[in-house]
Amino acid sequence: MRFHKAESAFFVFVSLVFGAGALLVYTYMLIQNGFATQGVGEHLQRFNQLLFLVGVLLATAVVFGVFFIYPLIRTQVREEGKLRAMTETLSARSESLQHAALTDPLTGTQNRRFFDDALREYLHEFGRIEKPVGLMVLDLDHFKQVNDTHGHDIGDKVLREVARAFRDMTRYHDVVARMGGEEFAIVAPNMSQEALVKLAERIRKAVSGLIIDAGNVRIRVTISIGLSIWNGRESSEEFYRRADKMLYEAKRLGRNRVCA
Repeated sequence: MRFHKAESAFFVFVSLVFGAGALLVYTYMLIQNGFATQGVGEHLQRFNQLLFLVGVLLATAVVFGVFFIYPLIRTQVREEGKLRAMTETLSARSESLQHAALTDPLTGTQNRRFFDDALREYLHEFGRIEKPVGLMVLDLDHFKQVNDTHGHDIGDKVLREVARAFRDMTRYHDVVARMGGEEFAIVAPNMSQEALVKLAERIRKAVSGLIIDAGNVRIRVTISIGLSIWNGRESSEEFYRRADKMLYEAKRLGRNRVCA
């Protein structure tokens, strides 16, 4: 087994200190035994030699520690600091990439990938405790006309303002996601159909009350909302399709309305 430089240096340092300690113990034993049996003068030269060796060993240990072990420790500390900083940077970058992978970059809401996973998870967990799960599918009315008349930059601004209204009107554990284009979806767990309809109406009115500045004109938009309550048996895809059918019914009936 090969030792690291720092480990080898530590063993050398310990050996020097241990050797100095052993010599001190040996000298002490000589003093105790020698003074009792013989004269002091006969042992002074030997004591001086032993103490000189102890001093040499301790001095060597100090020099070795200052000029070899300490630089190794400082180098290791710097390397560990760099490694820690690199790890933190990579971790932050990983979190940013994960967040970007699950977030719609334009509106800041969740994306379709996150929505699909969250809906399945909510149905599993709330189905287990027999609590309702509500779903809204929302679509801006005549949004193509906004893009055609005012340009895509203004259309993007409208989408951002509408998404902000959705987030402001929902709870922290509700899932607000952009499904694509001008279509959004909201998962609202533990909410009855009556409460879900009231929430959808508040959202519809909030969006219709928005005024988006577009240069010299002010744009007002409306949304249509289809919603449903999970029946406890259907899959997440079937559940979504049922709410989506209600959205199309709201469009068919004249838009700017809620259908359940």
